Amino acid sequence: MNFKFEISNSRLKRPALRRLLLAFVVFFLTADCLLPTAYCFSWERQKTGTMAWLRAVFFVDERRGWAVGGRGALLSTEDGGVSWRPLRAPTEDNLRDAFFLDARRGWLVCEREWFKLATKTEPRAYLLKTSDGGATWARVEAAGPDVDARLVGVRFADAEHGWAFGEMGALYVTSDGGATWARQLVPTRKLLLGAHFADARRGWIVGAGATLLYTSDGGATWLAGQLSSQAAPRLNAVTFVDSRRGWAAGSGGAVYSTSDGGRTWAAQNSGVASDLYDVKFLDEREGWAAGAAGTLIHTTDGGRTWAAEASGTPQTLERLFFASRTRGWAVGFGGTIIGFVNRQS
Repeated sequence: MNFKFEISNSRLKRPALRRLLLAFVVFFLTADCLLPTAYCFSWERQKTGTMAWLRAVFFVDERRGWAVGGRGALLSTEDGGVSWRPLRAPTEDNLRDAFFLDARRGWLVCEREWFKLATKTEPRAYLLKTSDGGATWARVEAAGPDVDARLVGVRFADAEHGWAFGEMGALYVTSDGGATWARQLVPTRKLLLGAHFADARRGWIVGAGATLLYTSDGGATWLAGQLSSQAAPRLNAVTFVDSRRGWAAGSGGAVYSTSDGGRTWAAQNSGVASDLYDVKFLDEREGWAAGAAGTLIHTTDGGRTWAAEASGTPQTLERLFFASRTRGWAVGFGGTIIGFVNRQS
């Protein structure tokens, strides 16, 4: 958009000229935000008071959330991240994932370093469960006798149905709120890294070696999705907005989309080569992905085009979470938490 105008010094005094020029500057700086379909957003670093490697973040609404990470790091906020406070570490082991059903009931995935194991029969991974918002935690052995199972994630479809997953195709399911867990068989021995469950029957899991699995019967059977390309990226995360439309992201900037519930996946051009560790879509058009070296990419057309956005940090971003279209967070290395505010007009 080009404007040409002439100002006569004889007709316009200097103070008025300065006001007019200032008005034009303000107009051009905010013009994008005045468009009906514009997105006016910013990511800002939030103070955490820790240098722990933060692996996961979870919010139950726009104000109440938790972040977890290395050596039992557990942070909580009640003001959307304006302030984060450390909670008493529930363990000295690494916290790999967090999932909350509501403000009181939540789960953590805990991983022990191999050199800390006292005996060969001591489990490598376990879960912690809280019923009081993280004030106290109880240990749960999801893997049972599979002491070598290394778990990296946990997801619940509702209060009763949940899954924990990890190394060597390890997948455990509960249908009684976590009181008991049973192993499910999956058609892979690859590391499972990300999952999304729409309800107690429909779910998707991704992992190393281009693993793309889906179920429509609660995990009684898992089927493998097909990629459109011959590449075999490590897929770190998957998200769906309904029973058919979903996206997966992984190594080397890989992004794939499906429109048939996970049966087939087509490559999208993310525009970046950095490893992507998480992807989230707010609806079938707007989505975000985050990854190495502070990488953040954004789409408003379902992933047909992606644009790099400023994250304000050079640190690796491990996980994204959006409580609404206007509020989101990303966490990562070095105690990093960035918060997102979208002022869409």
